[in-house]
Amino acid sequence: MSLKHFILSRTFLKHLGLAAVIFVATVMIILIWMNFYTRHGQSRPVPDFFGLTQEQTAQLARKSKLRFQIIDSVYTSEVPRGCIAEQNPRPGFRVKKWRNIMLTINAFNPEMVAMPNLVNLPKRQALALIESSGLEMGTPIYIPDISIDVVIKQLYNGKEIMEGDSIQKGSIIDLVLGKGLSNQRTDVPDLVGLNLDAAKSRILGASLTLVTSIYDNTILTGEDSAKAFVYKQNPEYNIDATIQLGSSVYLWLTVDSAKLPSDSTRFVFDTIPELYSGQSE
Repeated sequence: MSLKHFILSRTFLKHLGLAAVIFVATVMIILIWMNFYTRHGQSRPVPDFFGLTQEQTAQLARKSKLRFQIIDSVYTSEVPRGCIAEQNPRPGFRVKKWRNIMLTINAFNPEMVAMPNLVNLPKRQALALIESSGLEMGTPIYIPDISIDVVIKQLYNGKEIMEGDSIQKGSIIDLVLGKGLSNQRTDVPDLVGLNLDAAKSRILGASLTLVTSIYDNTILTGEDSAKAFVYKQNPEYNIDATIQLGSSVYLWLTVDSAKLPSDSTRFVFDTIPELYSGQSE
């Protein structure tokens, strides 16, 4: 029998059709199995575990048909000790059933660091050492001394703290600095339009002391506090104004751009554009 006759024969066509049916059926079975195995389209939002105890976390995970694994611990004041401080994936992210959620808990014992020796260091060097040690700079206190901007004492909660003392990470350290024996003066910095951190940095750089920062009635939440900017300062900025080193500075903060002087509004718009993103629409 020739090849042409074999290909056109009833037996060949019958087997070819059977093979095609088997192939199609196999593909369909595989697709159905994959859809079942991977639970295609079946996802659920990840609940918010933040602030929950481990027992509460286990209950919520079972209820949500999810698994969890504690992979690390940190120390934070945002949640009670032993409670969930971080999670991955984030709340609301959609995942498949029984997905493993990675959690970080707040440590039962705070992380401690050794207090560095800042005495006799220049202010800038002391500030860098405070930050690298996991501590935070507090309010600089200036007193008459032969030195200028050099650390005379290091204070924690108003009391002198010695080198090597164990202290909780993130603690605030206040520095007593010399302002010289003369009536040395410095320019009054322009702080209007700056957020609090930027204003503190500029005050510190001018060897002045931030006494207090006052929020107006537009500040209602922590998010408002983070977005607030200076709309008034005392002493007021003037291009020719100078004050004695270590002098006190008072700040007033708001999120209301209408309280800004007209020449400062543009600066805040450029530096904190998210405050105005909704006003331009």
